[in-house]
Amino acid sequence: MPRLHQVALLLTTALLAACGQPALLPTPQVLAPLPSPTPFQAPSPTPSLNPESTPDPYATLTISALVERSYGGGQILDLGILGAVPTFTRHLISYPSDGLTINGFIDVPLGEGPFPVVLVLHGYVEPEGYQIENYTARYATFFANAGYIAIHPNYRNYPPSDSGPNEFRVGFAADVLNLVAIVNAQAGFPGLLQAANPDAVFLWGHSMGGGISLRVLTVGSDVQGAVLYAPMSGDERRNFEHIRDVLSGGTRGAEELTVPEEYLQLISPINYYERINVPLSIHHGDVDVVVPLSWSLELCEQLRTLGKQAECFTYHNMPHIFYGDNDALLIQRSIEFFERNIIKP
Repeated sequence: MPRLHQVALLLTTALLAACGQPALLPTPQVLAPLPSPTPFQAPSPTPSLNPESTPDPYATLTISALVERSYGGGQILDLGILGAVPTFTRHLISYPSDGLTINGFIDVPLGEGPFPVVLVLHGYVEPEGYQIENYTARYATFFANAGYIAIHPNYRNYPPSDSGPNEFRVGFAADVLNLVAIVNAQAGFPGLLQAANPDAVFLWGHSMGGGISLRVLTVGSDVQGAVLYAPMSGDERRNFEHIRDVLSGGTRGAEELTVPEEYLQLISPINYYERINVPLSIHHGDVDVVVPLSWSLELCEQLRTLGKQAECFTYHNMPHIFYGDNDALLIQRSIEFFERNIIKP
């Protein structure tokens, strides 16, 4: 049997199984406020490095540089149907990003729309074992069943996408920024996004995907809000020390930590949270051993100190990936957050 037919058959079975909604537990504890931190001061955009180091290897990685460049161009291409259920159809897609071809899938609900759009951003998976439909695919399934166009990009360097530069995962953020720009440009025109609502585009990111979302939001993008689920930190020194010392046993993260400190500050979203201008919904389990709960607690307090809209939840006895009734509650709260922040005509 051809591989595409096998994938479609397996997907159809999985999608049908995922359509049920388990009962919900009582509302988990809301994050307790921390003492107000010292507000972050955005660093100078011109670090004093050796003038002989030209061309500058880090200049394009800074938040300021990402703000100044443009995104979009091209379109989402339909590469065929992966599977279908009574409520939506899943298509294999590709789109251009910085000269690379990025693959993924899109779930398109049946009906005329207009449908809100959610970009489902997965966390770290070893690229060698990555598949188009990975662990976060089931969240896309729930959103599509709720009437959302769900787009699941797999970023550069994740087969079958092309390979490209990705220092500090800035390349991943560029792939998302390009995708958002394409969605906004294509919404309402013939194709997979004909029924998309351009005034209702959201990010939903888990772990690394949450960290990617933070960079996208500080750069600035035409989205209406973001759900961050056990996100990585906006502090890149903290992230890559954690990747080196805890998550990879020293096999990843060391190279990023050789970058001069002044550039780490310019690259780190944590110093630019004042640029975030959309609501956020942050969710974290209290027994997460992959990404510390304290990072989300700190993020919530920093956003609130800056006067940003942020709702923050912790989930009792939940690890890095939720399960059971609390997982269902996370999905329910995500959809409720999206619904509250759709721009009404």
